[in-house]
Amino acid sequence: MRIRIAHVTAYHYDRPVKAVIQTLRLTPRAHDGQHILAWRVEVDGAARLSPGEDALGNRLHVLSAEGTLDSLGVRVEGEVEMLDTHGVVRGAVERFPETVFLRETPLTAPDEALCAFADAAASRGTRDRLALLHHLLEAIHREMTFDTEPTHAATTAAEAFALRRGVCQDLTHVFLAACRHLGIPARYVSGYFLRGDGVVVQEAGHAWAEAYVPALGWVGFDAANGISPTDAHVRVAIGLDYLGAAPVRGARTGGGAEALSVSLRIEQAAWQTQA
Repeated sequence: MRIRIAHVTAYHYDRPVKAVIQTLRLTPRAHDGQHILAWRVEVDGAARLSPGEDALGNRLHVLSAEGTLDSLGVRVEGEVEMLDTHGVVRGAVERFPETVFLRETPLTAPDEALCAFADAAASRGTRDRLALLHHLLEAIHREMTFDTEPTHAATTAAEAFALRRGVCQDLTHVFLAACRHLGIPARYVSGYFLRGDGVVVQEAGHAWAEAYVPALGWVGFDAANGISPTDAHVRVAIGLDYLGAAPVRGARTGGGAEALSVSLRIEQAAWQTQA
């Protein structure tokens, strides 16, 4: 399946900005089942982009701008050919051993209730790690409701679990916290998801988790949808949590209040035939 993505992020400031610097993790890498046919990241003329990679192998751009800015825009356009690998990730850049992803972060630290929830999922009598992870995925999808209202970027896994609701970022953090409590390496994935209901205009990108399974390697788990990733999931960046894989993260000097608008269109692209 071919997926076409058009993603625009626009910032407007009520007072001029003197300087902006941002890290953009908006460029996917190819791996088994994911082939990049075309991709570009552009910014307003007043800003500069410097490409690079982070420690985990994510492709990134550092955006920098100085002067008097009252607005800033970042545009992403791309087309990707996807194959369904049943959630198994192979051929990806791996800079560190899987045990690095046992590390707890402030956003993924479990509390007593979340630990008890993870222990209950693990007590279902299976020693098979893949089966355990699917039990955990089903339990989170069953117990928590996808809801864009009650949480924010700094909401922790424990806070979201107490609410029993949150966005894909929150459900992913809960999955990570539970996995790491059980001694299973797990990491955050940011990307895009082609919905199956025909809706192509979306409010934001998507997030899911990957957990390490011996003999298989890294396997994806999408707690928001209760499934393993399919050819509808475009994988962009990984991290220990949202902060390490955030599409846009940075700082600015001046600018006063900031208004953010996002335009995201994800649709299936038609196959092109040659005469």
